[in-house]
Amino acid sequence: MDNLKAELLRGLWYVATVGSDIAPGKMITKKLMGELVLIGRDAKGRVFALRDICPHRGIPLSYGRFDGETVQCCYHGWRFDTSGTCTEIPSTHEYQTIDLSKITCGAYPCMERQGLIWIYFAENGEAPAEGRQPEPPMLPGFAENDGPKLAIIQPFDCSVDHAALGLMDPTHAAFVHTSWWFKKNGAKLRAKVKEFAPSELGWAMVRHKIPPQNIAYRYLLGDNVTTEISYRLPGLRIEHIEGDKHQVLGLTTITPIDEDHTEVRQIFWASMGWIAPLKPLFRHLMNVFLGQDRRVVIQQREGLVYNPKLMLINDADTQGRWWMQLKREWTASGKAGRPFENPVKAKTLRWMS
Repeated sequence: MDNLKAELLRGLWYVATVGSDIAPGKMITKKLMGELVLIGRDAKGRVFALRDICPHRGIPLSYGRFDGETVQCCYHGWRFDTSGTCTEIPSTHEYQTIDLSKITCGAYPCMERQGLIWIYFAENGEAPAEGRQPEPPMLPGFAENDGPKLAIIQPFDCSVDHAALGLMDPTHAAFVHTSWWFKKNGAKLRAKVKEFAPSELGWAMVRHKIPPQNIAYRYLLGDNVTTEISYRLPGLRIEHIEGDKHQVLGLTTITPIDEDHTEVRQIFWASMGWIAPLKPLFRHLMNVFLGQDRRVVIQQREGLVYNPKLMLINDADTQGRWWMQLKREWTASGKAGRPFENPVKAKTLRWMS
């Protein structure tokens, strides 16, 4: 956590993009986990992910063309199917014998679930079924084919560790999230007491009732509104809010671009069908809030370049400690070939915010 760069965890599924960003027959290129990745959707709507480097001369395949079935390199016309296998080398003479099935650009396991495209980055070349996270998680409250209502993305000029620590920090809101329409002059700090418990690959703030003074929740979702917030590897913050009438799911994804650059998404699902006209407003507010988090981690980087010793305190920074403990245990258990053992223990945390 003291360093500018972060260890990138493998053997896990990462959110690469939102499914609606890629139409059938289209592809995009991204740098994820320090690797160039070509993500596409074939003519039948199936998603795939390839290593975005042609094995012939090393040029990115994303400069080429995609016909809905194969990607053609722009340099010499080599073609690759959606599994990464070479299907054509135009320069091959009729007397040459080349086993195309042995030529591949490389592919990543890729799955679309709940409107998100997930990519698996293996630890040692294993298939997900052979690894420690066989498939992406199912997010609570919504079906596999339910896509999000709204999503934004912002690049964070910091490591995944500092992005995660900032986003899970429970005490910064009164000082960072201030606007003319929200906490304009700061806010009076109030005592918070929350119960936490271990959950799959992370921990959760145990489901609890929303305070009655939060009238907006009751208006939108009905009575008896409760919420649960969970964090899990490799970088997911999941907030599930339920009322008698409706529910909302908020997902923040923290995906490494490389060791010291990260992309952060905020994504929302909602059971209410009337929010479409309000999307521009909601998108603006989401970008403002996330932009405030982004600004402060960029400012923080000015001090981190001097490699200071960071002094985390109990309770307010306990979740940051849990994050690093989870990462260390994931790495250690993988190297030892043993099952992952969640190091988080049930605990009551108290802070002012």
